Amino acid sequence: MKKFASLLFVSILGGVISIGAYKFFSETPEKVEQASVFEQQTYVPTNFVNTPTTNAATNGIDFTVAAEKTIHAVVHVKNKMTKVAPRSIWDLYNGTGRPQTQIGSGSGVIITPDGYIVTNNHVIKESNEIQVTLNNNKNYIATLVGTDSNMDIALLKIEADEELPYISFGDSDNAKIGEWVLAVGNPFNLTSTVTAGIISAKGRDLNEGDKLSQSFIQTDAAVNPGNSGGALVNTNGELIGINTAISSQTGSYIGYSFAVPSNIAQKIVNDLLEFGDVQKGLLGVSGGSLNSVVAERLSIDETEGFYVDKVFEDSGADKAGIVKGDIIKKLDDVKISKFSDLSGYLSAKRPGDVVNVMVLRDDDFETFAVTLVKEEIANSVNLMNMTLENLSKEDAEKLEINYGLKVTDNNNPQLYKELGITPGYVLVEVNGKKVKSAEALKGFINSYGEDQVKILAFISPKGQYERFIFR
Repeated sequence: MKKFASLLFVSILGGVISIGAYKFFSETPEKVEQASVFEQQTYVPTNFVNTPTTNAATNGIDFTVAAEKTIHAVVHVKNKMTKVAPRSIWDLYNGTGRPQTQIGSGSGVIITPDGYIVTNNHVIKESNEIQVTLNNNKNYIATLVGTDSNMDIALLKIEADEELPYISFGDSDNAKIGEWVLAVGNPFNLTSTVTAGIISAKGRDLNEGDKLSQSFIQTDAAVNPGNSGGALVNTNGELIGINTAISSQTGSYIGYSFAVPSNIAQKIVNDLLEFGDVQKGLLGVSGGSLNSVVAERLSIDETEGFYVDKVFEDSGADKAGIVKGDIIKKLDDVKISKFSDLSGYLSAKRPGDVVNVMVLRDDDFETFAVTLVKEEIANSVNLMNMTLENLSKEDAEKLEINYGLKVTDNNNPQLYKELGITPGYVLVEVNGKKVKSAEALKGFINSYGEDQVKILAFISPKGQYERFIFR
């Protein structure tokens, strides 16, 4: 009997231990897995929580006034483009095809009560018709007043029966890094969308090494496709930038967006209204930004500023006394740390404006009053012994095109005698790309050389498209 009781006790104890071990080893991993999933679910959304807005609310910053001032002055811009697209290899070779209509969209900002609207050049580029929709759903057909492709700004005009809500320009030079801003636009065709963030940086150049240097305001306010041309405003509701680009590998917002400063945009608008084109004031120097590598190569100690490598004869800088080797540290009261600081400030100036330039020379600071001079724009260019000039309005209307260069003289025997390219022909494409101006073609030749010209396309005086391939 005692042996039976002992065996029963041992059996029961063994069963308890077995069940306990099973519970321990089989259920513990399940609990760990559930905890892991739970943590993942709470972690992922935090990447998308707009923490700046929450913090702003707790600190007493109110965005509602700025949003109310701006939301009705930001419009939806639709760009209707009709292009002739080749449908076969023969269409491609002959330059023929069927017309196809494409619709692009973006945003715009009303800047006057009588209907002037600022947007991006890339929003309305190559448009046949521009439609503007207000926040109250009223539609208008807009006319294009002018553009600046370098800074990606365009000016539109609509005719309305009543005064329109508008946003006043602020001073982008006074905007501070860390300052709260709102981005207002129409992302993904969603009208009247407002997002918040801070200014992350100023004087950003997205084309480092490019001759056309830009100077953007960088923010972390969420900007997506469709926001282009929309408003970047401060907490007072003042326009301090035109949203233009995002930094992304996917095409959508992942952290940073960029805006053309309002001082530059306002200057472009005033130039287009007063002169019909953009007036560019030149300092008259060339050089580059300083950093530790450049400083070591030049055997200097400075790592910030713009190093003057050349001063152009009879320029404003030359007449004021600036010389090679000077380091530009300030323009008026604006600190110059890199080239985009300099180019951005000068982009808001006109020929004839006087700029106080502070330079570092031989360990001493000196200030020179420099009168900016007008940039000379080429009206004609020579290509392959042909003289070409910018297209006149009369020729453009006659041929129903808005780009190209007219052949005024041809001393190229092959092009003249064999191919029949006589004066009156209009060059419209080089290597498959449209020729917008003599200045643009001159820049291409200077950068790449005539030997890189492989394909030329012309429109004859009779309006026929002719394409020639050189081997």
